[in-house]
Amino acid sequence: MTIREALKKGTDMLEYVEIETPVLEAGVILSFVLGCDRAYIYSHGDKFIGENETNKFFALIEERSRGKPTQYITGFQEFMSLRFEVNQHVLIPRPETEILVEKIIEYVKENYTGRVNILDIGTGSGCISVSLAYYLPDSHITAVDISWEALEVAKRNAENAGVENRVKFIQSDLFSQLPLLQGNMKYDIIVSNPPYIPSLDLTSLQLEVRGYEPLKALDGGDDGLYFYRRIIKGSLDFLKPGGLLAFEVGYNQAQLVCDLMKECFSEVEIIKDLAKVDRVVTGKLKCM
Repeated sequence: MTIREALKKGTDMLEYVEIETPVLEAGVILSFVLGCDRAYIYSHGDKFIGENETNKFFALIEERSRGKPTQYITGFQEFMSLRFEVNQHVLIPRPETEILVEKIIEYVKENYTGRVNILDIGTGSGCISVSLAYYLPDSHITAVDISWEALEVAKRNAENAGVENRVKFIQSDLFSQLPLLQGNMKYDIIVSNPPYIPSLDLTSLQLEVRGYEPLKALDGGDDGLYFYRRIIKGSLDFLKPGGLLAFEVGYNQAQLVCDLMKECFSEVEIIKDLAKVDRVVTGKLKCM
């Protein structure tokens, strides 16, 4: 079977079960099996592939057809032009989260000339903390997660990006295992993409999300705001006066999170993503 024939059959199989991007995902899976980039498979369509590779390709296409995300099949996802390892212990990084990272990068470049200390709460794969460390060479990141398995993935991602010396990983339920800091030792920025799906909505998520991604990293409590409340409250002890708190938020949550922040934070603003959906909320801790 040629590359072109395999790609066509794989695409047809994914299209049959209504995968949204069948051509793209078949190409990603085939390039993964062949150990090449997608440009190669599209430019070498007449090349024959071996029986073992063919069988492996269609076995993985079957897995995708049953709902397993392509990123868990290949074991990686690109985020901020970096390659991140992912598995069932971490959420798959989404393009929307790049808006949050880009906002922090922009803010740091405009407001800091030296070292900046950042706390990433619920780091998961480390996509936020590792990206910030990579693009902000004067940054020092503390990244926490309640899941030890997630932290192991995040550590490998930091090593792969060459920033392991500037990202410290701590297993912690939010702030619980962090040492109390005083004065100038507190964080300049706290960033989080916390679980924000209301508990009752979890069962209505797509199969490839609810069936494969860690629900603990999605469940935001009864109204989806449980972790925002806890992080806002805890940040009062860990953020410098005037320091920035930045969240990713879910659908129709931006104004609710703003309302939670306004008592103790100033300059609270909402930032939209490329689809014009409210995606990020930021604010500066008032000087008490």
